[in-house]
Amino acid sequence: GCSACLGMNEDKIPAGEYCISTSNRNFEGRQGAGARTLLASPLTAAAAALTGQITDIRELN
Repeated sequence: GCSACLGMNEDKIPAGEYCISTSNRNFEGRQGAGARTLLASPLTAAAAALTGQITDIRELN
């Protein structure tokens, strides 16, 4: 849900896990204590959702 972008409620990324976010800012602990957040464009985030890994959209056919 939308609350994951700021770690509200139970929508937190577990410590040590990575997520991709299209938000315009990030700081330590924003999405959960110990979470690792990668800021990305919407295209990169969509490509990652389709492939299951961080993907360079220039390499997609």
